[in-house]
Amino acid sequence: MGTPLPPASAAPMSRLRRFRTAVMPLAIIVLTMLTVRASLADHVRVPTGSMQPTVAIGDRVIVNKAAYGVRVPGTQVWLARFAGPAVGDVVVLDAPDEDKLLLKRVVAGPGDTIAVHRGEITLNGVAQPITTVGALAFETLNGRAHPVRLDRQGGPDYGPETLPAGRYLVMGDNRGDSRDGRYFGLISRDAILGRAALVFMRQGSPTWRGL
Repeated sequence: MGTPLPPASAAPMSRLRRFRTAVMPLAIIVLTMLTVRASLADHVRVPTGSMQPTVAIGDRVIVNKAAYGVRVPGTQVWLARFAGPAVGDVVVLDAPDEDKLLLKRVVAGPGDTIAVHRGEITLNGVAQPITTVGALAFETLNGRAHPVRLDRQGGPDYGPETLPAGRYLVMGDNRGDSRDGRYFGLISRDAILGRAALVFMRQGSPTWRGL
């Protein structure tokens, strides 16, 4: 008596199981990576010099998208909101007047009164210190120092203005050559996509520069 043949559906089912075993883990990994990139972390390449000398043209920057909250991937719907942004944070945001991403520094938040003269900031009536070290100028904002450029008389003046709830003023560190909130106005918190954490690539070479 010959060996009984397997049911006709056995071979296709076996191939389906092998397909699921091989493909499903990869699909889960890809989906997880896409979700992480959309909601938790990403990286961007800096196209302009508006944040020089802090961030150079072509630098690659890691962005912490969960710094201020977590959104449903690909939407403006918040799953959770955290504190911030804080004055002094470098953030990635949607430009309010064109379809592009911007990298800027938060210089004032809700309730703050800000004035800018020749690129120098007065926040809530207190002039923010600028010191010179060699050829570099350093601004101290919210207790943290960062380099700035004040060429071209620091760009246009601004204010004084008291910011309403949910609104922020952002500026570039290259004050005389930055198209920022002095031109396009205040931005909403929803326009801020995350906090720039560090520069990890400069001129094609790995680096580690916190922001």
